Amino acid sequence: MKTRISRRAFVGGALTLSTAAFLTPRRGAFAAGLDKLGVDYAYYNPPSLILKKYGWLEEALAPIGTKIEWVLSLGSNKANSFLAANAIQFGSTAGSAALLARANGSPIRTVYLYSQPEWTATVIGKDSPLRNVKELRGKKIAATKGTDPFFFLLRALKDAGLSQNDVEIVELQHPDGRQALERGQVDAWAGLDPHMAASELDAGSRLLYRNPAYNTYGALNVREDFLHDHPDVVTTVLRQYERARKFAATNLDETVKIVAEASGLEARVADRQLRLRTRYPNPSPGADYRRALEGVIPIVRANQLALPGADLDGALAALVDPAPTKTALRG
Repeated sequence: MKTRISRRAFVGGALTLSTAAFLTPRRGAFAAGLDKLGVDYAYYNPPSLILKKYGWLEEALAPIGTKIEWVLSLGSNKANSFLAANAIQFGSTAGSAALLARANGSPIRTVYLYSQPEWTATVIGKDSPLRNVKELRGKKIAATKGTDPFFFLLRALKDAGLSQNDVEIVELQHPDGRQALERGQVDAWAGLDPHMAASELDAGSRLLYRNPAYNTYGALNVREDFLHDHPDVVTTVLRQYERARKFAATNLDETVKIVAEASGLEARVADRQLRLRTRYPNPSPGADYRRALEGVIPIVRANQLALPGADLDGALAALVDPAPTKTALRG
């Protein structure tokens, strides 16, 4: 059965820390004329919600008069669209989504890893008779193109000897995919936390297939031109991100409250997401991150998801840039 997502459509869519260490920018080190800075926040990115709640970025950039414009990303595809349009300069995505965006010409670099979550799995309804991925042949599956759950689904299908042409992919944003599953409008859903955790707890949905290795980190991406023009602002943003990441790692109960409050979900849902399926390893995008993305490249090629002639290996090399985080953490 043919997927509903055409190649053209896909490509087109394609606790207290030292205040001195994290808060105080170097005066005179910033480029002038930066009136505003677009930064996304996402329910799948706990440090972004912490930053937004406590106003640490606003405080850090107040000396140069820069205002923060917060933009909600409902999925990696949305964050990539905002970055491509220069609506934001910092956007949070899965690593796989960042790689495809870079391969398709988006001028972004992954400079920081805000988490290592197991945030996606293949989800089925409470009463589904399905027992394994092979049985998804001919079934309807909700998925959000250009996101880690979508790539996770394609990898799971491949491992089961299937391809996206063997199923019917229904293109929906993550919250709508959950709703479609629970209403019985699709047979499975390429889930994403916290919606996945909510569906498990509230509707009894089950995880048909899990594989933590197929989750490609939470990547903070910056526009390449902004990195070139405002390196000191990038350093300041990353220092605040590190402050928030450490807060999330060491203050689980408070982070649960923040995620629940921001997303409108119950605290028990956020607790499941953060306590059971989220880690905060080294934030510098290094060898482990590259290996995770290397596993995505064969899927992109096999399914012809990138633009014709796209250099995926070159995109990976250009995307991963640990230098800004190393600079920020030295300060």
